[in-house]
Amino acid sequence: MEDWIALGDLSKLLGVNIRTIQRLTQEGVLTAEPDPEDKRRKVWPTAESVQAYIGHQLARADSNQRNSRIQDLEEKKLAAETELKESQRDLHVLKTDIASGKYLPVEQVQLDYSRFFVVLKKFLLAVPNRVSGLVGGYVDPVTARALEKDIAKEINTMLTSFVIAGEAGGAP
Repeated sequence: MEDWIALGDLSKLLGVNIRTIQRLTQEGVLTAEPDPEDKRRKVWPTAESVQAYIGHQLARADSNQRNSRIQDLEEKKLAAETELKESQRDLHVLKTDIASGKYLPVEQVQLDYSRFFVVLKKFLLAVPNRVSGLVGGYVDPVTARALEKDIAKEINTMLTSFVIAGEAGGAP
């Protein structure tokens, strides 16, 4: 009868409680047969039971590892879906802002600035002549002409430094 083991001895051998042996037997992991000496008791084949228990534990460990891997992948999928939704939201906000006129095409802005600065330059370059005309009745023509040239020179210097600073990306 050395090939057969009783319930209590099997639980000690496997390091589990008696209820675990009974549950594993009900689940079909372990097989028991009536004890030939006492039909009211059950006995388990020793080697078969140990091998079946080891196989069951390995399967559980493999299943737990797979479940853990699946859970990790599901968390990564959820994070990626969250990032996608946030990107879609940002894109929607940007499209809405564009549709409402908050953004302009770069070419249009450049054209508008170019037009503005052409008009500004014409206006500024007309200032010396206007000043000369205004002070002409109070000063002699040579002084008025010198004042006109000085103002024109100053305006040209300022426009040049403004253009250079704009091209460099800095302030004048």
